[in-house]
Amino acid sequence: MATMLDAVVVGAGPNGLTAAVELARRGLAVEVYEAAEGIGGGARTEELTLPGFRHDPCSAVHPLGVRSPAFTAMPLSRYGLEWVHPELPMAHPFPDGTAAVLSRLVGETAGSLGPRDAGAYRRLVAPFQGKWPTLAADFLRTQWDGLPRDPVTYARFGMVAAQPAALLTRRFHDEKARALFAGLAAHGIAPLTGFGTGGMALLFAIAAHEGGWPVPRGGSQSIADALAGYLRALGGTIHTGFEVKRLDDLPPARAYVFDTSPTAMARIAGLGKMFANYRYGPAVFKIDYALDGPVPWTAEPARKAGTVHIGPTYGEIKGALGAALHGDDPSVPFLITSQPTLMDRTRAPEGKHTFWVYGHVPNGWEGDATEVIERQLERFAPGFRDLVLARATAGPPQLAVRNANYVGGDIAIGSVAALRLVVRPRLARVPYATAHPAVFLCSSATPPGPGVHGMSGHHAAKAVWRSLRRVR
Repeated sequence: MATMLDAVVVGAGPNGLTAAVELARRGLAVEVYEAAEGIGGGARTEELTLPGFRHDPCSAVHPLGVRSPAFTAMPLSRYGLEWVHPELPMAHPFPDGTAAVLSRLVGETAGSLGPRDAGAYRRLVAPFQGKWPTLAADFLRTQWDGLPRDPVTYARFGMVAAQPAALLTRRFHDEKARALFAGLAAHGIAPLTGFGTGGMALLFAIAAHEGGWPVPRGGSQSIADALAGYLRALGGTIHTGFEVKRLDDLPPARAYVFDTSPTAMARIAGLGKMFANYRYGPAVFKIDYALDGPVPWTAEPARKAGTVHIGPTYGEIKGALGAALHGDDPSVPFLITSQPTLMDRTRAPEGKHTFWVYGHVPNGWEGDATEVIERQLERFAPGFRDLVLARATAGPPQLAVRNANYVGGDIAIGSVAALRLVVRPRLARVPYATAHPAVFLCSSATPPGPGVHGMSGHHAAKAVWRSLRRVR
């Protein structure tokens, strides 16, 4: 008779691998099962366009990963993870050739916003400077799970974090600062008038000042590979090319931990309609480019930024998000772009570049946004199309095929509108647990939500560990 495992993890994305590592570090026998032929989930790197051009099909830049409490507690550099930083974390260009920037330096960021808003920006971030370790630990978790480590900073940040981005931007006079913050909030793909979107923007800004917005050398695959290397060193095992359709497909275990969408987990674990009302959010339309040279941005700061946001006004960004939320075709999209070869030359042949861009579209949208995206790019980088050697496009249906967790093309694995950023996947004291005492969820559908930071897996593993100890 086969020995019963302590835990089986379904899905080898960053959260699944983090959960597996956390359990293996506690001496448990752990195995991971992944349906794809390779590991990584939303943190993969592939040659999507031409030979020698290495692209990240989903996540590319990791402001919450570089100093994630989960990742920094692991010796991932020993297993090949190396963070590389651009000269500027992020630039937000405008039609007149200028740009607001998100710099490692608060002063440089404030100065780019204009004299009327520089002081307001400094006052906004000053209470949180130098406090990232406790701030991240206190907010990248289930908010009702224990007391905060730094109650004063927690309360001060919480008062701002609960605000909608629409309210937070009223602190500023000019369009540059308002657009910069709207762009940061738009990473959540939620209405700018929604609860918590201001906090999302502020957290990304503080992350830039505290740890930058870096990329892993060689691609996001390096994160998954480092986690896998550490897991194997701890005695864990990973199986790829193994699609799990029901719990009986897996070996006997005391706990089953799912790095999947809630609806997939319910189907596999036989939990019926437990998550039948779970809401997925808008999707994205993503294009990966192989380029003959760097993007010819008109704004000089954009030429040295790892990430570039394109949406010159608060109103334009709000309108683009609104179209995706209300099921309308994109016309003037807000774009989030990444140019990793500015700081990582391992990803393209000599003199060539990779470039990554997405705009927001309705969930399940089947149209082609290539034209509207490239038209928007040409507004701020005239001649961009002349540099395109090849492109790989992926709308919501293609994204869902690439990663089954992205239901309808939702890369956040669930809506973050209203209170759903905090209460996910459902209101529960332990959101990682389910109606089945041996089944747990660890994907980005659980707190603290989207991003490659491993914190959902970290906290889910703690919940599994507490449950197993009680059983013992």
